[in-house]
Amino acid sequence: MSSKPPRIGSAEAMLSVIREMGIVPFFSNPIIGYSIEEMTDPDNWFDTQENLTYTPWDWKIPCVQSGEIAYGKFLWGGKAAFATIPFYRELLNYRRSLPKYAPDASQKKILEYLEANGSIGIKEIRALLGIKKGQADSLVMRLMMQCRVVTGDIIRVYRGPDLTYNGWQHSSFCTPEALFADDAPFSGFAGFPFASESGLKTEHSPSESYALLKERIRSIAPDATDSQISKMLG
Repeated sequence: MSSKPPRIGSAEAMLSVIREMGIVPFFSNPIIGYSIEEMTDPDNWFDTQENLTYTPWDWKIPCVQSGEIAYGKFLWGGKAAFATIPFYRELLNYRRSLPKYAPDASQKKILEYLEANGSIGIKEIRALLGIKKGQADSLVMRLMMQCRVVTGDIIRVYRGPDLTYNGWQHSSFCTPEALFADDAPFSGFAGFPFASESGLKTEHSPSESYALLKERIRSIAPDATDSQISKMLG
């Protein structure tokens, strides 16, 4: 990557960088420079009581609510990442072709619930399957790696008599088909790239989708090795 990566200092800048890159991990990883964390001004990375709405931890909310960004734990073995619809659809096409990403019985129950109800949270997953929070988190992560579930929405939680925001957030999850359906209303911002490209259909084969994603990452991080890209894309 360039020795002077774009600096992220606002929600708008973060969203712009995600659109420009197409697919990018949230946290630093073995591919140097290829993360939101490394492109964020260090003063804006840490979430402090005085800085709650001025960090990527909060800026991810408008990214998700733009209606054009997939967010979830779908890169590098289950790490948080962002992707625009055109690149997420290629990842979905590749991942769902692999037997190792077939849903198991518990994951199918979550998908059946989503088919009937549209969205689900961790509490609902725990109640549905009778499991602990850590187990529910792990199931969601695996479904995200399969590209069968994405973060549908994130809301800030305001507590106490003064309705104070302490950085606590609640996420709900849905299928990418529900979020990015061809006939789904687009709620993003006019004038940005890919704003009209909803839907998850692609004419590429799974191997072609993988090649496109590999080429995209290589164009952003030319020093990335084939092994690193392979681990990134799963």
